[in-house]
Amino acid sequence: MESRSLRYFVAVAEELNFARAAERLGISAPPLSRAIRKLETDLGVTLFERTTHSVTLTPPGTVLLTEARFALDAFHAATRRAQRAADPHPKLVLAVKADGEAGLLESILARYATEPTALPVTIRLSGWGEQARLLRAGEADAALLYEPFDRTGLDAETVTVEPRIAAIPTTHPLASRTDLTLADLALPGVEEGNPHGLARYLDTIVERHGIADLPQLLTLVELGEVVTLLPKSVTTRYPRPGVTYRTLPDAPPATLSIAWPQHSCSTATAALVRAATSVT
Repeated sequence: MESRSLRYFVAVAEELNFARAAERLGISAPPLSRAIRKLETDLGVTLFERTTHSVTLTPPGTVLLTEARFALDAFHAATRRAQRAADPHPKLVLAVKADGEAGLLESILARYATEPTALPVTIRLSGWGEQARLLRAGEADAALLYEPFDRTGLDAETVTVEPRIAAIPTTHPLASRTDLTLADLALPGVEEGNPHGLARYLDTIVERHGIADLPQLLTLVELGEVVTLLPKSVTTRYPRPGVTYRTLPDAPPATLSIAWPQHSCSTATAALVRAATSVT
């Protein structure tokens, strides 16, 4: 099976229309249709149910779509890594979200610089939840990111664990209390011992409000638009007159990890992992 056949299949599966898929691929519809027929023959399964008015995925097609996307991502990632390996001036790319490294980045890089196999480091500033994708796409060698995250194709080690702190508007009725509980905040789906529920809540408010960075999030807290939970290290670096920080003993802790591609053989990446896991 060729990567081209998979690209063709994914385009049709996502568009569910041969004409639109052909336009997206820059080819005409007849050769695309022939390519899909050949793929079905080679696999011995029907991938699409076709009528004069619609195209739908069959159960085998649904399974192949998930696997094909992963396979194409892996192919493109391998290509990027090979191209980067040919660079006469090799470097290590570390993906980090701004203010998403527990204030440890400088210490990690200083420790890494003492490693015999260390390379020059380029910091790739990433968006919310983007670090794992950059690793799988071959655009970064390692990433600092908070749990939980999609570990597909990745390995990871814990760097540090810290408490999470509630960030609420100073005008909030709860701001007058010293200690709070998750029950007091009543955040949807956020429960003690459930980091995935907290992650879904944070993703929801980020998507709903189009939040790009921490200052935007804190501005929304000041305005009374949202209540959120933050790693303690972040709150100490961002005092805001309109935001009150309160301890939250039953909140899921913030676990910072360093992740890297599962099959990486890079001694420079291994050295960075050693440095990151030894700074606390």
